[in-house]
Amino acid sequence: MKVYLATDHAGLEIKNKVLEYLRSLGFETEDCGPFEFNKDDDYPDLISKAARNVSENPESFGIVFGGSGQGEAIVANKFKNVRCALFYSPATPVEAIDITGNKSSDLYEMLKLTRAHNNSNMLALGIRFLTQEQILKAVKIFLESPFPGDARHVRRIDKIKAIENKNYA
Repeated sequence: MKVYLATDHAGLEIKNKVLEYLRSLGFETEDCGPFEFNKDDDYPDLISKAARNVSENPESFGIVFGGSGQGEAIVANKFKNVRCALFYSPATPVEAIDITGNKSSDLYEMLKLTRAHNNSNMLALGIRFLTQEQILKAVKIFLESPFPGDARHVRRIDKIKAIENKNYA
């Protein structure tokens, strides 16, 4: 599995640390930039490189970084076959997380759920709201969480794909 990473100037330092971290875990990575600090760069230009790669390589993943992560997620989700989730803070679910009534105290549960329910293949991180330790943990959990392929979730993902293809009624 290949992981594409991109950011704007705000996330340059953490992107480089995450690249090193992923490589140490044995992941194949590609740095989509930037490669040097430029306070005037535009995140859509940079994030689109990673999202395009994920769009064209269905078994791959993308990790993108921004101050809030919001704009980065918006850009990534413009690409066909990309389902980019946003993570900007560990959170405790306030109610049951599934139809069985189970409740979790796992602060990173939303990352597991976005993989299990949405088969998300990109993660946008709001780095102004996360510590380096939280970012590394979030990336690892996201990439290691499986998509079990439950029929109801596959059906919903197919509906998302139909919207992408403008075939949704």
